[in-house]
Amino acid sequence: MSNATTPRQNEGDKMKQAGAQAGQAASHAGQAAQDAAQGVGQKAQELASAAGQKAQDLAHAAGQKVQDVAHATERKAEDATSSLGGSLKTAADKVRQNTPQEGMLGRASEAVASTLERGGSYLQEKNLGGMANDLTDMIKRYPIGAVMVGVGLGFLLGRTLRS
Repeated sequence: MSNATTPRQNEGDKMKQAGAQAGQAASHAGQAAQDAAQGVGQKAQELASAAGQKAQDLAHAAGQKVQDVAHATERKAEDATSSLGGSLKTAADKVRQNTPQEGMLGRASEAVASTLERGGSYLQEKNLGGMANDLTDMIKRYPIGAVMVGVGLGFLLGRTLRS
């Protein structure tokens, strides 16, 4: 036999070469797909991280805004309490000016004026925070009395709302 190749061998060699080229092309395509998927995954991770940071920033800004509103409201309440204290002191002065100074009526009007003045001073000095502390101390000192007052107020409130 001779070294000459038969047409069948040529076809087989060509098929092997085509198969090898197809395998290489598939390998290159697979590598390209893997690289693209890796790039997409990394980009998705970056986007998720950026979105998480943005959400965190928004939550912090919202929390800061709520805190600012709470402080402004607290300041307004403190100012209103102090203003009420000043009004009570003014009312005490008017009671003293417009009522008799002597006799039983004079003593009663002086007691009312003194009570108004002390209440006004208390409101101006303590404001809401001090009043809350005083109320807490009073409840701790007299728990049974506090419960009874609460029940009485609840009863009165219930009757008022029912009618």
